[in-house]
Amino acid sequence: MVFSSIDFLFKFLPCFLLIYALCPGKWKNHCILAGSLAFYLYGVRRTPQYLLLFVISLFLNYKMGFWIGRCPAEKRRRRRLAAGVCLNLLCLIAFKYMDFLIGIANGAAAALGASFRIPAVGLPLPLGISFFTFQAIGWLADVYRREIRQESDSAASFVRFGVWMSMWPHVSSGPILRWTDQRPELFRRTVDGASVENGLRELTIGLGLKVLLANQLSGLWEKVTAVGFESISTPLAWLGILAYTLQIYFDFYGYSLMAIGLGELLGFRLPDNFRYPYMARSMTEFWRRWHMTLGAWFRDYVYIPLGGSRCSRWKTLRNLLAVWLLTGLWHGAGWNFLLWGVALFLLIAVEKLFLHRILDRLPALGHFYMLLAVPLSWLVFAVPDLGQIWIYLQRMFPFLAPAGRFVWFAGDYIKYGRMYWIPLLAGVLFITPLPRKIYERWKDHPLSAAALLLVFWFSIYCIRMGQNDPFLYFSF
Repeated sequence: MVFSSIDFLFKFLPCFLLIYALCPGKWKNHCILAGSLAFYLYGVRRTPQYLLLFVISLFLNYKMGFWIGRCPAEKRRRRRLAAGVCLNLLCLIAFKYMDFLIGIANGAAAALGASFRIPAVGLPLPLGISFFTFQAIGWLADVYRREIRQESDSAASFVRFGVWMSMWPHVSSGPILRWTDQRPELFRRTVDGASVENGLRELTIGLGLKVLLANQLSGLWEKVTAVGFESISTPLAWLGILAYTLQIYFDFYGYSLMAIGLGELLGFRLPDNFRYPYMARSMTEFWRRWHMTLGAWFRDYVYIPLGGSRCSRWKTLRNLLAVWLLTGLWHGAGWNFLLWGVALFLLIAVEKLFLHRILDRLPALGHFYMLLAVPLSWLVFAVPDLGQIWIYLQRMFPFLAPAGRFVWFAGDYIKYGRMYWIPLLAGVLFITPLPRKIYERWKDHPLSAAALLLVFWFSIYCIRMGQNDPFLYFSF
């Protein structure tokens, strides 16, 4: 169920909040778990068997936590952790990467002259599988490290675990939660008037960013794609990738703010996932500000266990390469995602070797560098066909293309610029901290509430007019 939908905003959300408010305190976790399973079932209604898969995953990971935590022998605990991690990863691979691996196998067989082909499986992707798989692996690793205090194996304990894993504000697209951060709220939490007001405000701001900015900007990228990369001018190529760069940020940032607001309505403080990443002066800094819970997960469960930066330069580079290859694959099963991961690794490796020192001394150069690096990295992310990526690069940088190869309408960027100049300018403004600073200063003024009401109802109008798209990160 998409947060920016009429069904969610006017049916599921008010009904759930009413039931939750009337529910006695000792049953509130049960209420959230039941609501989360209903929310998940709606999301997988075309494949309802996935709800059973999700419940089995909850139960197995809960039991494996006790299986690992209660084992006194270090080697046996490590083997049990490996078994739990492998079980989660095998499930993720089966649903998300099987067709990609089959395609590789078929390509290798064809190159060797074999005539057989393995048919694609074509399994639909379960809702939020990448997010809840990583959250479950983090839980098992923390249990293994003794960072999680074991509770009694009881129904109440399982309900708390189920709420933490499946809580509907974050189950579909994160953020990835840590048990130690949310554990106190699973036992006791309060919802007062201030938290309800702030939750509704964050929900409205996130809705506005999604519907009024991300959805509008997506139209420009879709038009550029529909026209064909061979038929666009250089200015339009830059406008198109700028639109996608802004769209993916406001799409995911908008969702994250909505999740934080919804969590606050239930008494939970969900972690921030973004900290103005486009204000970064290096790619290293960018990825400390973008999707911060995913970055922290790779840091704590992949990079540091491999040795992190506390080893030789070449081993540090190896660790970075492993992280960025896995980051690319986590986002999607395709060669462009692997290429994207390799490109980010190269940029961050160069920064670690020498570039970071230069960028620290020259902030203006860092911002200019990011103006080029970020859109180019999103181009590789957005376009699945490697040949089309090269064509788009030739449109962005005409000197890369043979003379006379492309023909385009010379005024195309003027046409589309007139259509999308308002969301483009608004997007450039809202990637900065300035709007949030103004909002925080005037937050208690009646005009602030009036402005948010206007944002909410204008967003609803746009949704009703059909100007709404699913969140991009639902596909991951």
